[in-house]
Amino acid sequence: MKRALLPSQQRTLTTLGENIKYARLRRDLSSEQVAERAGISRNTLIKIEKGDEGVAIGYYFRVLAVLGLDKDILLVAKDDELGRRLQDVKLTVKKRASKK
Repeated sequence: MKRALLPSQQRTLTTLGENIKYARLRRDLSSEQVAERAGISRNTLIKIEKGDEGVAIGYYFRVLAVLGLDKDILLVAKDDELGRRLQDVKLTVKKRASKK
């Protein structure tokens, strides 16, 4: 059974799709050109630009590569602030022995 995304998660995907679309437009590339270069259908590209959750991440990556933005995917979770805080909570602080 497929779970629906939370509204905030859907907004994130929608923003990602819009950012990809704006990157394509700034490069003056048509949707047909990008789809062809990425090896996907134009319909799939339209879904990506709308932030469709059903599109495989590999297709998102292909489009980013065509736009020269494939290295940007390395920024995802690079600075894992929450993970670091959770890790720090588990660390034990050693107390010094009393000086006699």
